[in-house]
Amino acid sequence: MIIARQKKKENIAEYVLYMWQVEDLIRASHFDIEIIQSTIIDKFEQPEEVKKQMRTWYSDIINMMQEEHVTEKGHIQIVKNVVNDIDELHLALLRSPKHVDYNVLFFNLLPCLVEFRQKSCVSAEVNDVELALNMMYDILLLRLQKREISEGTLAAVSQVSRFLAVLSDLYRKDENDELELE
Repeated sequence: MIIARQKKKENIAEYVLYMWQVEDLIRASHFDIEIIQSTIIDKFEQPEEVKKQMRTWYSDIINMMQEEHVTEKGHIQIVKNVVNDIDELHLALLRSPKHVDYNVLFFNLLPCLVEFRQKSCVSAEVNDVELALNMMYDILLLRLQKREISEGTLAAVSQVSRFLAVLSDLYRKDENDELELE
């Protein structure tokens, strides 16, 4: 809750990745709030009132995951909506004559995304922003597992990371009405 709130303000891509991680932590905890309480919430040095709020937040996510039938895989609708909002901005930036530099950044990244889509067998229905986020999440999981990552993959990850950082910054500006598209 605390981390999610901060990430949502500062870097929307990191927020999405964090929420995907929360979903996986909930799955790994078998949707048991007591396990989440002891392994996650109790580790925070926060006043009891904040810990109660955190417990409620995790309980709400558990309920959403169960109600939306994403207990095995997939993402809750509020996170999917954020990804769709980011993608809408991405498409607007690609159409905008004021953001040629963004277009160059994205079109230089496109071969990496195409290759990742092919290697990971991701559906063509998955938009480019979600695809980039999927790539970053997969790398996060590989790093957590201490698995080796090839030089080529690291180079691609660097490009995707830069793209998501720029897009997140533009998203923050758009949210604050500081972005001109036309």
